[in-house]
Amino acid sequence: MTLPQPPLHLGQTSALPATPQAAVLDYVPNPRAGALYLVRFAVPEFTSLCPVTGQPDFAHLVIDYAPGATIVESKSLKLFLGSFRNHAAFHEDCTVGIGQRLFDEMAPQWLRIGGYWYPRGGIPIDVFWQSGAPPAGLWLPSQDVPGYRGRG
Repeated sequence: MTLPQPPLHLGQTSALPATPQAAVLDYVPNPRAGALYLVRFAVPEFTSLCPVTGQPDFAHLVIDYAPGATIVESKSLKLFLGSFRNHAAFHEDCTVGIGQRLFDEMAPQWLRIGGYWYPRGGIPIDVFWQSGAPPAGLWLPSQDVPGYRGRG
């Protein structure tokens, strides 16, 4: 993997990408290469658009990964995830697409994503994807996002 030098976003002024496809994710060398550890990103205010109605959809995403040679730079990840704000796609496409893109580009040892979506049409939809079995010995905490229970 060739790393951009310097990263495109880190320390720079960056606009929100118009689309997820236009977003550039920056990766930096893993400062603890060779160590088995877990990185977690919690994204409690993720938004996208319903591809049928154009209405906003809301989710709480939890992204866990065991780094390989690189880690994703968090500002570029924030911009990538923000680019979904005006992106029309089903919950499954958004959740799995984010996980697959991170896995394909960053090449971590392992990655999983949980998308806990708020109700659409009265039905909450939770979507989960992982790259495979977690590495032996990896401490894997629960994602601890409760299922949707409604008001009260």
